[in-house]
Amino acid sequence: MTASRSTDSAKPEPEPRPQTGEIAFTEGDFHALGDPLSRDTQFDDARLATRRKLGALGKQLVARGKQAELALDSRTSIHHPRPFNGMVVRRLWTYVMRAKSEKSRLRKVLGRDLAKDLDAAFRNAYLCLAIEGDALEVSLRIHSDAWFDGQNLTKRLAAEGRGPFLEQLNQLSGFTLRMHDWKGRWELGELGDDRLEEFLGYYEAGTHRLVVERRWPAPAGARQAACDPGAVTEMLGEAERLFPLYRFLAWSEESSFLF
Repeated sequence: MTASRSTDSAKPEPEPRPQTGEIAFTEGDFHALGDPLSRDTQFDDARLATRRKLGALGKQLVARGKQAELALDSRTSIHHPRPFNGMVVRRLWTYVMRAKSEKSRLRKVLGRDLAKDLDAAFRNAYLCLAIEGDALEVSLRIHSDAWFDGQNLTKRLAAEGRGPFLEQLNQLSGFTLRMHDWKGRWELGELGDDRLEEFLGYYEAGTHRLVVERRWPAPAGARQAACDPGAVTEMLGEAERLFPLYRFLAWSEESSFLF
């Protein structure tokens, strides 16, 4: 399941005010994303409440990034069915991507023409906290349109070899590496160099999406753990574990391999 560019291709709407106080998902958060309610505008208010929770989690992750000396910003996905999202909302998420100051630095490297659409979240490598009708997810994603981050990783691998990247990936036991919408899964923690070589033999920046994700199933009738406040605490902790990998592969002044 991948982030859609449709959220950003529409006219931007104001970010809803993040929820305050303790954050926990409820049965209703999942229910409004399942069929047939995912197509029903009567459940927009319920999905907006979920979006506000994700907005709060995004802000918390940005604050943790600041403590780790990562300049990040957050944005949430749209909560109402519209033609540009296929009139269905089965997934809501918060993007956490490079801050405006980092986008400005990248624009100077890319030039105005190449960087003209950089404000769209999916055109940047980003961290993601998401909820679906039957699952929770934490991930790091490079969309095919974030070609410069994908290319930065490719050029870094050419300069340094696979070893440093493999070391970063294997710090993330419990996560899975995957590409585009392919069925293949590369489990992290004890990933072998031969398996990483296999993945990189297929991956092409600007053509394929790259995803490092961890998912928690939350099917109807078995959502007690997902609705506990500890679930969002765990999601934030797992997203924070992705900081070193984000720092490694996303373009920045400290990881500059584009040209």
